[in-house]
Amino acid sequence: MKMGTFYEFFAGGGMARAGLGPNWECLFANDFDAKKAASYALNWGVDHLKIGDVAAVTTADLASCADLAWASFPCQDLSLAGAGAGLKGERSGTFWPFWKLMTKLGEEGRAPRLIVLENVCGALTSHGGKDFAAIGAALSDAGYRYGAVVVDAVDFVPQSRPRLFIIGVHRSQSIPESLVAPAPDPNWHSAALIGAYEGLAKGCHEAWIWWRLPAPPARNTVFADLVEESPQGVQWHSPEQTRKLLDMMSAVNRAKVSAAKKAGRCMVGTIYKRTRLDETGAKVQRAEIRFDDIAGCLRTPSGGSSRQVIMLVDGEKVRSRLISPREAARLMGLPDEYRLPDNYNEAYHLAGDGVAVPVVRFLAANILEKIISVRCANGKIAA
Repeated sequence: MKMGTFYEFFAGGGMARAGLGPNWECLFANDFDAKKAASYALNWGVDHLKIGDVAAVTTADLASCADLAWASFPCQDLSLAGAGAGLKGERSGTFWPFWKLMTKLGEEGRAPRLIVLENVCGALTSHGGKDFAAIGAALSDAGYRYGAVVVDAVDFVPQSRPRLFIIGVHRSQSIPESLVAPAPDPNWHSAALIGAYEGLAKGCHEAWIWWRLPAPPARNTVFADLVEESPQGVQWHSPEQTRKLLDMMSAVNRAKVSAAKKAGRCMVGTIYKRTRLDETGAKVQRAEIRFDDIAGCLRTPSGGSSRQVIMLVDGEKVRSRLISPREAARLMGLPDEYRLPDNYNEAYHLAGDGVAVPVVRFLAANILEKIISVRCANGKIAA
């Protein structure tokens, strides 16, 4: 049964499309990165795919009138790890050309019934909340009611990955009362989100919705379930390389490895390399490990420290290697049928820069599909 139609901006490998599912019809997809777009084409075909700068897209490229516009716009300038340029930055600033398209569609009487914006949680506090307020004002001025939720992918896959989802609904579209909460829910509305809401202008407060969501289903996997026995694209480290990782650990982290050796079962830990201050105040690179059955948040591989390493501890036997491309894809909820790039960095970048598939499905099932199943108040989207 056809559920709805959508445009997918900043599409990457099409993870939003994967999460929406086969009952949604893609009318248009766009990404600037040719390598990511190649993966999109490999998995979804080239129909409706336009590769290039979003600023070069026009409303003539956008077929018909979509129920949903999904935009996972670049996060580099909003991330805590980024340069802090915010929506004026070179990457995250691409939100504005996208938004120009949305306002133009509104002028043409083709405003999407729903708009979803996905980004890192740093978007809530970037520039003291001014960036979030600017997004809210843009939505409100274009005739959208909107709200936001913070969803951590760890509720669905064994990866710590909190992300912000701003969901806007055109004012000509009815919203079921069951989707609107009278107050924030701490499960979905973090303290940072509540603080960002309080910093909105009055008109934006009037347009605001506290979205009501059910509790997520119980996750039935741990990271060890996703680890490949015979990984493709990576090799196990030599004993010397593993020893070097252990030598890079602080006493606290070495104690975690010692405890894992005594666990009586094979333990899988994940490692990120981070720069820390030692007891003299000098900067040193440390290998920090976790054995909580959850992988750290996947990142884009801009440097060696951003590549996640796994360590398997089985009694006194300790092995290590980079996380494999397929393991990274599994951590994003992609099925094994999803075809990945042959190049390691490209595959890892595709996963690390994407949106977790089951999170998209959860939001689609519990908010988006419930809204579009209701007719517009006047039977069509107003100009």
